[in-house]
Amino acid sequence: MHIPTSKRRAAAISLAAFATFTLAGAAVAARNGDATVTIKNFDFQPMAVTVPVGGTVTWKNLDGEPHTVTGVDGGFRSVALDEDDTFSFTFAKPGVYKYLCTIHPKMTATVTVK
Repeated sequence: MHIPTSKRRAAAISLAAFATFTLAGAAVAARNGDATVTIKNFDFQPMAVTVPVGGTVTWKNLDGEPHTVTGVDGGFRSVALDEDDTFSFTFAKPGVYKYLCTIHPKMTATVTVK
């Protein structure tokens, strides 16, 4: 089967435009750099996340018990989060931020901001 050159060219241009649009969308999502941490089974998952300066981390409690998200240095603190509650914090400065649940202090994790 012979496909005319003009149709092949149009198909190639459409494919290239689609690929460019798709990759651009992926780059925006990656550049955004926000992260989500779930609280489940008395654990922060993942226990370590990295975000850029200006990135936001959102924690969501999936446990039936309340938990907090509290920076060890006092830089951020949530109220007690019941099941399905969330807490978000935007990190303005680079560094390593350790945090814990003040109700269950063995629950610890870190956010690295670059």
